[in-house]
Amino acid sequence: MSAAPLSGRLALVTGASRGIGRAVADGLHAAGAHVVRLARSLQEGSADRRTDLRCDVTDPRAVERAIGRVLTELGVPDVVVNNAGTFFIKRIEETTPDEFERTIAVNLIGPFLVARALVPHFVQRGTGHLVTIGSVSDHVAYSGSTAYAASKYGLRGMHEVLRQDLSRTGVRTTLVSPGPVDTPMWDAVDPDSKPGFTKRSAMLQAEDVAAAVLYAVTQAPRVDVTEIRLMPTVYTARG
Repeated sequence: MSAAPLSGRLALVTGASRGIGRAVADGLHAAGAHVVRLARSLQEGSADRRTDLRCDVTDPRAVERAIGRVLTELGVPDVVVNNAGTFFIKRIEETTPDEFERTIAVNLIGPFLVARALVPHFVQRGTGHLVTIGSVSDHVAYSGSTAYAASKYGLRGMHEVLRQDLSRTGVRTTLVSPGPVDTPMWDAVDPDSKPGFTKRSAMLQAEDVAAAVLYAVTQAPRVDVTEIRLMPTVYTARG
């Protein structure tokens, strides 16, 4: 592989201010891409093949504005990574309607809005790669993850439909579904103190997920990596 396999390419990553999103953005940038990072907390600016835009992906108008700027100022991205997400562990009786709605909004409606804005441009051009960051919870049910599992199972469903709809258009789709990844999302859960949880030292690292994304988007045009599942070695039997 070339040292800069994505040289001259444009990539867009949501939820790119920290954790998996930041690692994915850094990995694509290191591979030569100009990377647009979207997140609510970013300070807007552009330098050295990197453009940062503040955007709440749950807000249709905010997504429309951000994507409109990208299309006008930079063009149609070659790679889009739907990564923005939220996570908590509560049983259904402890989960408030607002918490459930917020989880669905960030984890499912956000990716829908971004895909809806950009997929038609991919199809019109005849190329493009949509990467969806899923989770082990998009195919395995875990106690206490009512809202999160609902959002991730839904995201898998949307991805599968897009994969069918985009067949033979030249547009590729990849679902990357990792097990537990040591990111700030786990800070409030404190898994090291809870029996049955993977210790943070044994979890995947955000860079592992970034490497999977880079693998998928740097394959030859004839290769469509439809899904990648990543699990910590201590966790493989459950995934």
